[in-house]
Amino acid sequence: MNSNPTSKAHTEAMTSRDQQPPVHHVFDDIEEQDNHLPNWWLAILFASIVFAFGYWFVFETTASAPSPLTAYLREMAAIAKQRASVGPVTDESLAIMAKDGSTVNDGKHTFGQMCAPCHGPNGQGNAGPNLTDKFWLHGAKPTDVHKSITNGFPDKGMPAWGPMLGDARVRALSAYVVSLRNTNVPGGKAPQGDPVE
Repeated sequence: MNSNPTSKAHTEAMTSRDQQPPVHHVFDDIEEQDNHLPNWWLAILFASIVFAFGYWFVFETTASAPSPLTAYLREMAAIAKQRASVGPVTDESLAIMAKDGSTVNDGKHTFGQMCAPCHGPNGQGNAGPNLTDKFWLHGAKPTDVHKSITNGFPDKGMPAWGPMLGDARVRALSAYVVSLRNTNVPGGKAPQGDPVE
């Protein structure tokens, strides 16, 4: 038998080295070993990956759920509409209402009943002026439109709609007229008043 003390020491060193995880890096006498990550940490990591994929799939690729930004914008639009409909009449509140589809539809319905005989079914003008161009007789600001509808011009044949329609319907009607501005419906009446950009 060949008894080599060097090979015996080498075998012992290999055995002790096999019992410890291998050292991958040493820096400032700090050894980085190949230890396994804790199972709880791995579970959180994989659950986060699955959640992130599910979140992306639901909110970014399908139309089944609105994205958080879309939901936020809808909620803010609803709040702005509610404030505009009950607060004081301002250019800003009427401009907000002019962008709301349901308010504009309500105003369009009222316009068809009350205003279409003089202003045409699309606001293009008949006996009354064209409401779809950039020319305005009594001011083009939304509050000017609201004031014109509310107080009317009895000397020119337009009644004061405010007492007959009430505040909510006048606001909706004003929002609809504001939404007509610069749509330039074909066959509109010749321009009247001052141009407003």
